[in-house]
Amino acid sequence: MSTTESSVPPPVALTQAGLITRFAAIGAVLAAIAGLFAYAGGWLTPRALTPASLINTFETLNGQHPGFRRNHAKGVCIAGFFEGNGQGGALSKASVFRAGKVPVIGRFAFAGGQPYAADAAKTVRSMALLFQLPGGEEWRTGMNNIPVFPVNNVQAFAELLVATAPVAGTGKPDPAKVKAFQAAHPESAKAMSIIGGNPVSSGFADTTYNSLNAFVFTNAKGEVTPVRWSMVPVQTVVPLDTTAPAKAEKNYLMDELIARVRQGPLQWRLIVTIGRPGDPTADATLPWSPDRTRVEVGTLTIDRIESEDTSPARDINFDPLVLPYGMAGSDDPLLSARSAAYAKSFTRRESEH
Repeated sequence: MSTTESSVPPPVALTQAGLITRFAAIGAVLAAIAGLFAYAGGWLTPRALTPASLINTFETLNGQHPGFRRNHAKGVCIAGFFEGNGQGGALSKASVFRAGKVPVIGRFAFAGGQPYAADAAKTVRSMALLFQLPGGEEWRTGMNNIPVFPVNNVQAFAELLVATAPVAGTGKPDPAKVKAFQAAHPESAKAMSIIGGNPVSSGFADTTYNSLNAFVFTNAKGEVTPVRWSMVPVQTVVPLDTTAPAKAEKNYLMDELIARVRQGPLQWRLIVTIGRPGDPTADATLPWSPDRTRVEVGTLTIDRIESEDTSPARDINFDPLVLPYGMAGSDDPLLSARSAAYAKSFTRRESEH
């Protein structure tokens, strides 16, 4: 036997007590892992608001529509490009703000979880985009045509969905429930007043779409700036004619959008609003002062439109926290809530026919 072999000690047999101790330790680790899964799934706190329970609320209020998004269910897909003018480079080192073009795919939609609902001019409209940047980076953003968000936390959002759900027979929310919600959430009552006073345009093409949430830009010098952004139409804005009779066509706003894109490209200017110290970044119900500096950083051109049956945008989760280097989410709690809820909606619909 060699010296090396003789220096290796013989294996030590575990005693029964040692085996019990080892198995107990393994069991404790497995129990901890199972507990984490149970906590993440909401099994330990069944009444707590989770991404799953929020999506369940959408399904309860809007019905089951397999394969569709749980919110912004009715929409049409788009494609085009964004041409940066280089002015955004002073604010962020993100490649999207360099001078030049990058491809974009996206989607116009109505808020709500009913894919076959009739178009209504006052229903919230959305523009969701994915910028395909060099090096495989992406910027995903979902914007709406309201100036502020009606709530500042996800619990209030779930309560708002229930309070404003149409009542059978009238097709309108129960005024008592709406009044009770506003009494419990004065910040939302103020936000709804601002939203109600915001002019509505005639269609998707002449609508301004806003980020609502605040984000943070970092430039090449390491300077950090709070921002919000808007897509402002190049097309002439035509105010909604509130005196005109209701349109008979169920999809008239979507049809009009499709026709306009097929006639020629539509364009929006990307305007970044720069926040100042003290401007609220964690509360999307509060607007920033209109005197804040606004920088035009490029132009979005939409020149193609197609069905969700064929567009790659159908399978995109427009998570607002998918951001390129040089951009980051702010301290707004709605951002992480949106990200988690979108992911839950995405996994459900992608598993359905």
